[in-house]
Amino acid sequence: MPTLSLNTGLFFEDFQLGQRLTSAARTVTEHDVAAFAGLSGDFNQIHTDAEFAKTTPFGQRIAHGILGLAIASGLAVQTGILGANVMAFREINEWKFVKPVFFGDTIHVEMEVTETKALPRLGGGSVTLAVKVNNQTNETVMKGAWTVLVKSKPA
Repeated sequence: MPTLSLNTGLFFEDFQLGQRLTSAARTVTEHDVAAFAGLSGDFNQIHTDAEFAKTTPFGQRIAHGILGLAIASGLAVQTGILGANVMAFREINEWKFVKPVFFGDTIHVEMEVTETKALPRLGGGSVTLAVKVNNQTNETVMKGAWTVLVKSKPA
């Protein structure tokens, strides 16, 4: 694998089918959920009201699903493969929220390159990654596929 830089990431030509990468882990905190509720305006009681959440099938507050997705995106970038060479985050396909992310859960991302397609007119290509977000017991909490547009190496 080429040398990675958090600033640039990989070029399109550096991605290989079957290539796998696992991110570092991050614990989801009450502060994360409160900040996301403020940012998004989503103050649903399942996220913000501990007494209400006790009455739900989960028995406790859960993080916003979209917050988990956002954290997963950040963890993926921190691996170094997705940096300034990414021209656009193009698609999220068949995204499933499999299990809740609870306050205090520690999540990480597992990625595998499943498709590459050169797009010379854009100066790069598209890369599709199968993505799984797992918690501290390695249970998958969300999964799907991301497609990103990535720059080619300079001529």
